[in-house]
Amino acid sequence: MREYLLVLMVAAVITYAATPLLRAVAVRTGAFTPVRDRDVHSTPIPRLGGVAIFLGFAASMLAASKLPFLGQVFRLGPELNAVLWGAAIVCVLGAIDDIRELDWLTKMGGQMIAAGIMAFNGVTLFQLPIGGVTVLPQPIMVGLTVFAVVLFTNAVNFIDGLDGLAAGVVVIAASSFFIYSYGISRTFDPPNVFSSATFISAALIGCCLGFLPHNYHPARLFMGDSGALLLGLLLAAATISTTGNVTPSQVSTNPVAATLLPLVVPAAIILLPLVDILLAVVRRTRRGERPWSPDKQHLHHRMLQIGHGHRRAVLLLWMWAAVAALGSVSFIFIQDARVAGAGVLAAVVVVGVLTIWLPRWAPTGGRVRRIG
Repeated sequence: MREYLLVLMVAAVITYAATPLLRAVAVRTGAFTPVRDRDVHSTPIPRLGGVAIFLGFAASMLAASKLPFLGQVFRLGPELNAVLWGAAIVCVLGAIDDIRELDWLTKMGGQMIAAGIMAFNGVTLFQLPIGGVTVLPQPIMVGLTVFAVVLFTNAVNFIDGLDGLAAGVVVIAASSFFIYSYGISRTFDPPNVFSSATFISAALIGCCLGFLPHNYHPARLFMGDSGALLLGLLLAAATISTTGNVTPSQVSTNPVAATLLPLVVPAAIILLPLVDILLAVVRRTRRGERPWSPDKQHLHHRMLQIGHGHRRAVLLLWMWAAVAALGSVSFIFIQDARVAGAGVLAAVVVVGVLTIWLPRWAPTGGRVRRIG
C-alpha cells in the first residue's frame, strides 16, 4: 500500500505544480474555451489542463518503475508502456483540438489508434466473465477492447460540463476501482496486490486530486479534450486489465454474485458518464441529429435547470457517482447481500431526496458562471 500512496502523491504533486504552467501556455497559444450556446460560463476560459494531468501520470509511471514491488509489474511485459503511448496519443490529439478545433472523425481515428496500440500490447480482454469464463476469437476480443476504450473515452468527455465535475467523477471511479482491484487481487494464488490496473487507478486518483484545486468552481483552467479523453482512456485501461483477466470465483464465493458482479461492478463504477452518453445518443438520433451534435440536455444541464447552483450540481452528481461506484463494490466486501443492498437503497433515497427537494428547501440565487 505504501508504494501506491507514493505513486498517488507523485501524480498529485506533479499535476498540481504543472497546471499553472499549462495555463500560461494556453493563454499564450490562444487555447480558450469560447462562450458557446450550450455552455454556462460567461467569459472564455483557458484550457490544456489535460497536458498537466498527463505529466503527472508519466511522472507516477517513472516513480513506480523504480520501486521494488511495482517495478516488477513493468518488467512483466509491454502493457504499461502501451498505456503510456495510448495516453500520449489522445492527450496530444486533445491538445491540438484545444488549440485548433479538430473534426470528430480525426478525433475518433486517433482514439482508435491509441486503443489498438494498447490492445496489441497486452491491454486487452482475454476473456469475458459471462456464465463462468467465456473466451471468444482474438479479433472479436480486440474489437471489444477498442470499443470499450472509445466508449469510456467519450463518456468522460461528454460529462466534462461543469467545473470539477469530470475530475471528481474520475476520482470516485478510480478510487472504487482501486478498492475493487486491490481487494480481488488478494484472492489470487499466490496473493499479489501489485498489478497494472491497481497502479493506473492510484495514479489516476493522484492526477485528478492534483488538478481539482485549479479546476473547482470557479475554475482557473479547464482540462479540455486533452484531459477528458486522457482520463477516459486511463479508466478504460484499468477496467480492461482487470475485467479481462478475472474469473468470477475470484470476485465472490456466492454463485449469483460471482456471475453478476464481474460485469456489473466495472459498469457501475463509471455509470454516470455511461448513462449521460447513452441518453445523449438516444435523444439526438431520435431527433434525426448526429450522436456527437452538442446540446444543452446533459445531466449537468438538467441539474442546473431544476434549480441547483453550479457547485451544488457538481456535488450532487459526485454523490450519485459515489452511490453507483462504491455501492456496487460494497457487494464484494459485505458478505450479506441484503445489508449491502439496504445500504445502497438508503443512499439512493437520500441523494434522490436532495436532488429533487433542495431547490425548494434552499434555492440558489445568482448566475452560474462557468463550465468545464
